[in-house]
Amino acid sequence: MRRTLSVCVAITVAAGGFAATSPAAAAAAAPPVPAPSPAPPGLLQAMQRDLGMTEAQAKTRVADEAAAARVSEKLKASLGADFAGSWVTGTTLTVAVASSAAAAKVSAEGATAKVVERSAADLNAVMSKLNAKGASATDAISNWHVDVKTNTVVLVADPGATSAAATFVASAGVAAADVTIVAKAESPRPLYDIVGGDPYYINGTSRCSIGFSVVGGFVTAGHCGTPGASTTGYNGAAQGTFQASSFPGDDMAWVSTNASWTPQPWVNLYNGTAAVVGGSTAAPPGSAICRSGSTTGWHCGTVQATGSTVNYPQGTVFGLTMTNVCAEPGDSGGSWLSGNQAQGVTSGGSGNCTSGGTTYFQPVNEILSRYGLTLVTG
Repeated sequence: MRRTLSVCVAITVAAGGFAATSPAAAAAAAPPVPAPSPAPPGLLQAMQRDLGMTEAQAKTRVADEAAAARVSEKLKASLGADFAGSWVTGTTLTVAVASSAAAAKVSAEGATAKVVERSAADLNAVMSKLNAKGASATDAISNWHVDVKTNTVVLVADPGATSAAATFVASAGVAAADVTIVAKAESPRPLYDIVGGDPYYINGTSRCSIGFSVVGGFVTAGHCGTPGASTTGYNGAAQGTFQASSFPGDDMAWVSTNASWTPQPWVNLYNGTAAVVGGSTAAPPGSAICRSGSTTGWHCGTVQATGSTVNYPQGTVFGLTMTNVCAEPGDSGGSWLSGNQAQGVTSGGSGNCTSGGTTYFQPVNEILSRYGLTLVTG
């Protein structure tokens, strides 16, 4: 019996579905517990990359700072109300204190003492007052925090907004001398990750799934949106805009995203983990393949055929890859992987993930080539 084919259409927000030894002996034989390593896997490599260090320099810094942290915690406990914070500069641990007597204790521990006016408790009291008035802070004020080096609370505001910042400080009952107002270099913004298989919403009404991250955004199915359509992310935050889209004929599109969204080389496996995309080498028929989508999650099967022509009610689409993997509406645009290689984005098919079905995807390499995009890989 012929099964009706349909595009894995974007699902509307309101809709669902597819359109033994003894204890004593064991204790005696137990090896000593090794001391925890101060450098977790990958830390040294990341420090070398991001801080411009050699491996030896990274190891030395980790060891020195671990020792400094232990001394700092010991002094914090022993100094009590005289403690005013600490910081590391190179191999030097500096501890701020509120009395000369406390400075002698710091020196005795091999650290450098700096006598200051305000204790940590004093600085925290200023923070508490500002926090209590936080709701009344204008948009021109970005943040406030304790700066132990200057022994003040620093409040960051827009250039030219020092008067508004000073008014806010006064309204909190804080002395002007206790706060340093500085002009900010840029406004803070929330940061989100672009992950294959995650949902996104088109013009606030329909839902599709992210295919793969590319430099500047992500690729997805063409039937999900037209150029100019706006998108929001899984969290409802403004995300991006469709830059190009083709359907029927093809079923491909790409969305450019705003600065709050970071393209990541990941695909959501819907089990709390993600797969890392390593490239986009096309898998031949017979290969195992899996897909991720925001309606039905992660499902696998095999590649049945490539270069398939599919007649959807909306028109004919050429060059799709056929699989025996199931899918349902809202999975549209989602990621297909064979091993760690990106394969394509979900187009449409028949059946569902209860009884099974046939699903087609638009090969990703064609999308990358058509729009001049670069796949983000890990």
